[in-house]
Amino acid sequence: QVQVTESGGGLVQAGDSLRLSCVASGRTFSNNGVGWFRQVPGKEREFVAGISWNGGTTDYLESVKGRFTINRDRISHIVYLQMNNLKPEDTAVYYCAVNRRATAGTAMSTYQYWGQGTQVTVSS
Repeated sequence: QVQVTESGGGLVQAGDSLRLSCVASGRTFSNNGVGWFRQVPGKEREFVAGISWNGGTTDYLESVKGRFTINRDRISHIVYLQMNNLKPEDTAVYYCAVNRRATAGTAMSTYQYWGQGTQVTVSS
């Protein structure tokens, strides 16, 4: 059984930075696409960023381009989401998701394994 775990969330002020981490027990996900999603109460979960198995392809939600960076450490088997210049509208629970295949897509249905989420709160 694959367990996905996120960490790194917290309470910060607008303009600050956070780095989220994603690890998967039960496998290394070295050959898997990984995505980050976020959700606020009452809204659908939305795609934030995705990275292919080798890091060669990345994709971002338009509103986070230039502020967020997804990357992966293939030796340590960790996928990161570096979030800079955070805004109050970035406040959400952030989820890491792993695809059995090598690619990362923007749809939730792309991913089979999900973490429990980590809360990010940005105050103005």
